[in-house]
Amino acid sequence: MTTILFATNNQHKVNEIQSAIGRQIDVISLAQAGIDVDIPEPYDTLEGNASEKSRKVHGLTGLNCFGEDTGLEVRALNGEPGVKLARYAGEEKDSYKNLKKLLKKLDGEPDRRARFRAVISLIWKGSEYLFEGVCEGTISYDPRGSGGFGYDPVFIPAGSGKTFAEMDLDEKNKFSHRKRAADKLVLFLKESGF
Repeated sequence: MTTILFATNNQHKVNEIQSAIGRQIDVISLAQAGIDVDIPEPYDTLEGNASEKSRKVHGLTGLNCFGEDTGLEVRALNGEPGVKLARYAGEEKDSYKNLKKLLKKLDGEPDRRARFRAVISLIWKGSEYLFEGVCEGTISYDPRGSGGFGYDPVFIPAGSGKTFAEMDLDEKNKFSHRKRAADKLVLFLKESGF
């Protein structure tokens, strides 16, 4: 089985990507690889931040790896929180405060349309490849569900009445932006003869 290093310390993301990819590729986190590094997200684009992660880890290890960055783009807020979703309410990356700020800014706003966008930067055999996945949806008026992480309790994907936090991973993968990007990565690796 092919093993690929995911440039993240977020175990939720590792679990989602592994679930999306299936068992044909073994995804390991930085911690599982014994790498203790905090990679900054200095760019204003998902592509820039995803590339920063994969390039940093590849530079440290020389291994095939990938980085990922996700943004939540809310139409009525001109694309906020966007690429800064984890730090929307401050540098402490507090999910509860982020949700509270988002819902407060949308208070009284009838247009709840939003989309999650994920970009994966893969470094494979020394070259970089980018894959994007998008999930259109809406923001609920109140948080619902106990699963997932981040903005999952308020994001309802188009075609469902549930928030991501009300779904198990299999159901979430039917809609997920991260799954759509991961599918493109897997297709690329299959075509590359991994």
